[in-house]
Amino acid sequence: MNMPDRPWLMRTYSGHSTAAASNELYRTNLAKGQTGLSIAFDLPTQTGYDPDAVMARGEVGKVGVPIAHLGNLRTLLDGIPPDQMNTSMTINATAAWLLALYVANAEEQGTPPAELRGTTQNDIVKEYLSRGTYIFPPEPSRRLIVDMIAWCAEHAPSWNPINVCSYHLQEAGATPVQEMAYALATAIDVLDAVRDSGQVEPDRFGRVFASMSFFVNAGIRFVEELCKLRAFTELWDRIGRERYGVEDPKRRRFRYGVQVNSLGLTEAQPENNVQRIVLEMLAVTLSKQARARSIQLPAWNEALGLPRPWDQQWSLRMQQVLAYESDLLEYEDLFDGSHVVEAKTSELRDAAQAELDEVLAMGGAFAAVDALKARLVASMAVRTRRIGSGEQIVVGVNRFTETAPSPLGGQGAILRVDSTVEAEAIADVEHWRAARDAAAVETALDELRRAAVDGRNVMPASIALAKVGGTTGEWGAVMRSVFGEFRGPTGVAGAVVAADGLRSVAERVKAMPGGPPKLLVAKPGLDGHSNGAEQIAVAGRDAGMEVVYSGIRLTVEQIAASARDEDPDVIGLSILSGSHLELVAELLAQLRELGVDAPVVVGGIVPDEDRAQLAAAGVAAVYTPKDYDVAKIMGEIADLAEQHRSRAFPGHAGRH
Repeated sequence: MNMPDRPWLMRTYSGHSTAAASNELYRTNLAKGQTGLSIAFDLPTQTGYDPDAVMARGEVGKVGVPIAHLGNLRTLLDGIPPDQMNTSMTINATAAWLLALYVANAEEQGTPPAELRGTTQNDIVKEYLSRGTYIFPPEPSRRLIVDMIAWCAEHAPSWNPINVCSYHLQEAGATPVQEMAYALATAIDVLDAVRDSGQVEPDRFGRVFASMSFFVNAGIRFVEELCKLRAFTELWDRIGRERYGVEDPKRRRFRYGVQVNSLGLTEAQPENNVQRIVLEMLAVTLSKQARARSIQLPAWNEALGLPRPWDQQWSLRMQQVLAYESDLLEYEDLFDGSHVVEAKTSELRDAAQAELDEVLAMGGAFAAVDALKARLVASMAVRTRRIGSGEQIVVGVNRFTETAPSPLGGQGAILRVDSTVEAEAIADVEHWRAARDAAAVETALDELRRAAVDGRNVMPASIALAKVGGTTGEWGAVMRSVFGEFRGPTGVAGAVVAADGLRSVAERVKAMPGGPPKLLVAKPGLDGHSNGAEQIAVAGRDAGMEVVYSGIRLTVEQIAASARDEDPDVIGLSILSGSHLELVAELLAQLRELGVDAPVVVGGIVPDEDRAQLAAAGVAAVYTPKDYDVAKIMGEIADLAEQHRSRAFPGHAGRH
């Protein structure tokens, strides 16, 4: 019998609360057989803020681990030798800084950069299009990516400096064709910039191409997804050979990691997510020629909140059973010669090539951000409409909804971050700043600023700052001062989708005394996952309402001021980071101070036990992922608007 292939790298995407708590989780998972780390950072770390920044309020430690300085990273990776671990860091706008901290920590332990293995995500285009943790405009953002690639090519050749993420594009509604085309366009844009920068010698460019890795998605249509990955593999090989002249086939390999689909995980009957995850894993493992290099699976309850260690263990065991109990790894590719698979692969490949050519004709991914965002919002609107109409069946949500009580739910079914974490992180960073050599930090910050202004590679200055005790917020502040900040497109105006079930709501609001209601949609805090807010804004517009939506990352003060100035009939807040209790309470207090009495509704990942607390605080309605019928939601918002007008103007329902 042939020797079986080696299993893929098995990771669990994790991190929460504090560096110490996350370190304990990592070491526990490694003891259970996990073979690589995948670090989740909290939103302040991802967006370049220290825990005591105004923008960090309510967000510290919620969706990942807070890393404000080198001391935090030492604690996070304590007892995990850097020369023996393959580490993936989901970090983008601040990727150069987190890599600098990682290098500084490794060098303290005697491990030079050349011995480091791992990946920084570092794909800013998908942040503009989907995930929302960007900071800087496209041009300087691309420059930072180029700096990292060039530095790694010389100093850390085994580190993957960028992980082009089609994963988040699918989460934002991308079709398989869009997912492939936009990710490949990003990779081409970055590679062209590296080539043109002069930082990498031509004879090293083949190695740079080989260092490019991808992070893909795999949805429930797992046959189509399998074919998508075979098409991805063929397209990447073609790009390497024809566009960049890479002759070595090994350097043209499509190297990708995967997390299977989170968009399709349901809050209703969440136990169904187990079989969804397993089926989606098959898409990235069954075909040997397109098999993932690393896999991390979501937990069954991620649509409810932060998974517990036991939930993550369940997902890890799914991988281990497939890799070690089944005979999958004993065979060559199971689908070579399949007419069905080959035909579907060719269809997807050719369609993705046509879409890619169109994006390149627009000037590339960075130049086409606005257009691509609008296309994704429109694609997500189509998906939302199909689920609402029942055309796309989601078991337990719009079909087969009868269910027995689940023994997996109830109190304690998700992990909650202790409310003291933020205060502890603030005290920690204050103590860190007080104990360091302030003059050395100022010198390092000045050098970083000069490197950014002069166009020099920022990695050496970032590493020097990490070693003398600089903080995430200080690195971010310098970069903001040089490059400025970017407000990404919302994509709402360009999304054109038939209103279908919203037409009756539109007829109703058109006849309302005082004219159609005004809906203010807002995203407080640092949460950048804007799909829900965008779909509500599109639905509100298609339902005939006047919609005000300014995009992501607003302070509660900005939202309250907008409510005062816009005089909306209803205020809708979208929060998916777990910070809803803190941020909503702050906003309601601000609205009262300004005399704004419009009803407030909240949408996002809101556990059942938090609903009563939000209602007691004054929230009029709460919507979660199981509320899929946007026409019903819009009808209820119209009801709230009518009630608000009747209270504000007794005897007539007009607006002042």
